[in-house]
Amino acid sequence: MAIEIEKKFLLKYLPSSLLTNGTLIRQGYMVNEKERVVRIRLAGDKAFLTIKGITCNAARKEYEYPVPQQDAKEMLQLFCKEPLIEKTRYHVEFKGFEWVIDQFSGDNQGLVVAEIELDSVDQVFEKPDWIGKEVTHDSGYFNSNLIKNPYSTWQIK
Repeated sequence: MAIEIEKKFLLKYLPSSLLTNGTLIRQGYMVNEKERVVRIRLAGDKAFLTIKGITCNAARKEYEYPVPQQDAKEMLQLFCKEPLIEKTRYHVEFKGFEWVIDQFSGDNQGLVVAEIELDSVDQVFEKPDWIGKEVTHDSGYFNSNLIKNPYSTWQIK
């Protein structure tokens, strides 16, 4: 069993000089419930099927498996509701940690978040100066909720 421990933040500003070699991601949800999600993701030339449990204190069970790219394309089309999540993902190293910056497009255009995966919920890490408010526990920022309530429809941003 795999456990994902992840914290999510808004950005004070976009560190453009650090954003190189982004990967285009398209993902959709076959099951999208509070207790569980089943997601299919195309990330560049790779594809993955991911199953995640309920989030509790920034941690959740996660299982991820590679799938053939053509199968993923068909699953996105046949089994996932629109809109799909579309974003470009960048990896940024900072003080021994890898940060992931997701710059959303499509119905979530304008949203940019940064995430860090940790080994424990209370693991100490230093935040880069471009990191802003933590939104780990705000379910509106979960990708699985952004398909139900896209960022473009939010009144307050």
